Amino acid sequence: MKLPWRVILLWTLPVLVVGFFLWQGAFSSNVGTTSAGQNAANTRMTYGRFLEYLDAGRVTSVDLYEGGQTAIVEAVDPELDDRVQRLRVDLPMAAPDLVSKIRESGVNLDSHPVRNDGAVFGILGNLVFPLLLVVGLFFLFRRSSNVPGGPGQAMNFGKSRAKFQMDAKTGVLFDDVAGVDEAKEELEEVVTFLKKPERFTAIGARIPKGVLLVGPPGTGKTLLAKAIAGEAGVPFFSISGSEFVEMFVGVGASRVRDLFKKAKENAPCIIFIDEIDAVGRQRGAGIGGGNDEREQTLNQLLTEMDGFESNTGIIIIAATNRPDVLDSALLRPGRFDRQVTVEAPDVKGRRSVLEVHARNKKLADEVSLEAIARRTPGFTGADLANLLNEAAILTARRRKEAIEMVEIDDAVDRVIAGMEGTAMVDSKSKRLVAYHEVGHAIVGTLLKDHDPVQKVTLIPRGQARGLTWFTPNEDQMLVSRSQLLARICGALGGRAAEQIVFGDSEITTGASNDLQQVTNMARQMVTRFGMSDLGPLSLESQGGEVFLGRDLGASRSEYSEKVAARIDTQVRAISEACYQDTLKLVEDNREVVDRLVDLLVDKETIDGEEFRQIVAEYAEVPVKDQVVPQL
Repeated sequence: MKLPWRVILLWTLPVLVVGFFLWQGAFSSNVGTTSAGQNAANTRMTYGRFLEYLDAGRVTSVDLYEGGQTAIVEAVDPELDDRVQRLRVDLPMAAPDLVSKIRESGVNLDSHPVRNDGAVFGILGNLVFPLLLVVGLFFLFRRSSNVPGGPGQAMNFGKSRAKFQMDAKTGVLFDDVAGVDEAKEELEEVVTFLKKPERFTAIGARIPKGVLLVGPPGTGKTLLAKAIAGEAGVPFFSISGSEFVEMFVGVGASRVRDLFKKAKENAPCIIFIDEIDAVGRQRGAGIGGGNDEREQTLNQLLTEMDGFESNTGIIIIAATNRPDVLDSALLRPGRFDRQVTVEAPDVKGRRSVLEVHARNKKLADEVSLEAIARRTPGFTGADLANLLNEAAILTARRRKEAIEMVEIDDAVDRVIAGMEGTAMVDSKSKRLVAYHEVGHAIVGTLLKDHDPVQKVTLIPRGQARGLTWFTPNEDQMLVSRSQLLARICGALGGRAAEQIVFGDSEITTGASNDLQQVTNMARQMVTRFGMSDLGPLSLESQGGEVFLGRDLGASRSEYSEKVAARIDTQVRAISEACYQDTLKLVEDNREVVDRLVDLLVDKETIDGEEFRQIVAEYAEVPVKDQVVPQL
């Protein structure tokens, strides 16, 4: 395997540096010994003993090395039968009369100058190695400057990080976007402005400066922006709102200026800012006065969009799912002239989205996209794409050649409720769960205003031990009082079945989530929809999440304590009345409940059509037109 040169350089540089210092140390320690060590012996003699031998006339010759610091002495050693030995002596620096004393003793004296062999190597080590190190670091930093956020980007903080495409070939056109026909119509007009501006300017119309796409996550806002880029055929800048904001004050504003400078040079063009709420939030809405860097960035953005200098030919498209937190100055006409709402698609829209995402999928002949669209109310475009992808994965895992309806059903269950768990063994717990789920289904089937049952199953998914699926016949934009009461009764059906069959002492915690839904629906009926004895009053706002600074300090109490007590009384009365009606409904149909439980324990899954046929054998469906609690 061939390693990249950058990896080789990163490993080579430390080795060169360490080797350089080791070589320098070894060279400096051997400069003197190289010349003196050619004839030197390993035996050393002390300076005092050398003087004694010199006075006794036993020294025959002295060779001085290293500028007089070391001497190689030939002396007669009486302890070795007067044999001549070569000994090394370290001479002191402060001995000026030593040379005269040696000459007076008649000893052969010779001095050897210091060799300059290390000069060339010293120059080489002091110049060449650092030069190699500097060159290596230069190439390393040069390559890293091409990496976003690398060391070479230190001087580019103020430069825009927007991705620029002269001819935005995103691979997405308006034909690839389905389910949002109204939004497409608005944006197709913007594309026409860019392609044929004379058609509009001839009658005095001006091109809109900004379009804000608003909608829940997954509805296709970014996909629409890609389609605009693909259709318009003009330069396209794309950037996220979070890429403007840095830890240094003023960097975001500098990036905004740089972005609009590039856009003016390539006008007409499109600037797409995704998640604009990251930079466009209300000013002064934070504790302590807000974020100074973000607010400076927003001020610069407001000035560039509609200030003293005109930005003719630049259209800004932004997307967000939190329009409530955006600054009002950003939303006014002249900056964002149009706000396009991108909602979750209806049945027809879901059918169109499924057709788009099914182009590259192998579907069996039995698969009905219409049936899938009706079974997936509330699904966004991203949810539907994920649904078909999960079905394709299941098909491949099961080694089938085409996606069948059973894989679609399993994929829907997995997307909504989670992965399938291990089926329970036949036991008391399994029958208890069966009665709980049949309780939900029987109440939903016998009430006229409740959504029809789609499936009842004992196969665990996620945290649920069993599930009952209800599928509405159509997308419901408005919900009546009778429908809300029917939903409350349906949610209480599981608890009612447990109490009637097993008694008060055997009631389980399985209805905890059901009771939360019941309380929430009953409270909304009282405080938001005016469906109680308190009259047509809206006592609580619909509001969503608290926006720090704007909502945190505000008083959350919108009514008196007396009214709050009456609200609690009304919520309890609605829940109790619905529960009593549900108990009676389950008790009156105990025979069919028992039969359905036996069948469910045996089969583990009953589809909606079979469930309704069995119920029809014992009771007319529905048995009630409406549940009206006595408050």
